[in-house]
Amino acid sequence: MAEALSPREVFLRLVHGVCEGRVEEVLGLYAERTHVEHPFHPLEAPPLRSLEELRAHFGGGSSAGHTLRRRPVGIVVHETADPEVVVGEFRYEGTVVETGEAFGIPGVFVLRVRDGKIVESRDYLDHLRSARARGRLGEVLDAVRERHGG
Repeated sequence: MAEALSPREVFLRLVHGVCEGRVEEVLGLYAERTHVEHPFHPLEAPPLRSLEELRAHFGGGSSAGHTLRRRPVGIVVHETADPEVVVGEFRYEGTVVETGEAFGIPGVFVLRVRDGKIVESRDYLDHLRSARARGRLGEVLDAVRERHGG
């Protein structure tokens, strides 16, 4: 049996796999029961707790908006006093396929990895920049106004 990936290795495979569209490989990084939060999500998205919910999240389909060609850059992985936990800083940079527009989306992921699988993650991303890159900023802002009465 192969040795389990370290938390650092899991983080690196995660951000690269997301950018390269390797959904099945990315899903394989998560434990069957997990807890993934997006604390800065403007619509207060509920946590993702299963592989099925993660598959729907990563498989966005046509509802996801524009196609993004991206790569993770500026990667810094901080190991913590807890050997299961890493904090990964990065930035997704790329172009919008449909328009050629360049974009950058900063992020910080706090991962708890046990036996080579993500059991907890707090993903801090700039969701408004992401929505703008995908051509969905107006839709997201309208939903925020509706939800929060503004």
